[in-house]
Amino acid sequence: MSALQTLKNHLEPGHLYRRADLEPHSNAVDRHLKQLQKSGVLKKLSGGLYHYPRKTKFGKAPPTDYELVKSFLKDDRFLLFSQSAYNSLGLGTTQLHNETLVYNHKRHGTFKIGGRTFKFVRKTHFPDKVTKEFLLIDLINNENSLKEGADIINKAKELAGKMSSHTLRSLLNELDWKHAQLVLNNIVSRNDTHLHTNLKNAGYQFASATPYCYKESTFA
Repeated sequence: MSALQTLKNHLEPGHLYRRADLEPHSNAVDRHLKQLQKSGVLKKLSGGLYHYPRKTKFGKAPPTDYELVKSFLKDDRFLLFSQSAYNSLGLGTTQLHNETLVYNHKRHGTFKIGGRTFKFVRKTHFPDKVTKEFLLIDLINNENSLKEGADIINKAKELAGKMSSHTLRSLLNELDWKHAQLVLNNIVSRNDTHLHTNLKNAGYQFASATPYCYKESTFA
């Protein structure tokens, strides 16, 4: 078996590789990289990043945003989303955001990876998936940088009043984002009081004063 074929056997479709990833499997990594690019096995993206495209019935599939960011960070602990998702809350937001946000523990700044632009925001805590509660908290926490009408935040507060107070409080505590806490803590407290009164009148009692865990997401 040739040295080039030995290297190819270590490659998997859909994966991204850096030169350092391939070097242990090659006795002439630079020459082999050129050969693999020429034959179409690998496609060079940017910053020394190479992609082995998956083959589909529509042709070779480009890497996903998740794959690009995971390779860039060398870490899978991040949250990838667009602020355009705020529009799903039904608050009347109309902005379309071309920027893809990456909440993570390592990097901060705007980077172009594989021809796509990502804005990395370093945060201590973030959920592992996007939920409507997270989007609401994130919108409120970023209200000073949003180009929306002033009524959007009032509508967001109204929506918070209709959400589960246990879920919101637990998520607010975990994230520890000061502005969102300042805006929402009173609303969540009013919801807690209202819920407590209704349950007491219905003949129920709380087993514990500790809020329920936010079960929809896990936090780093």
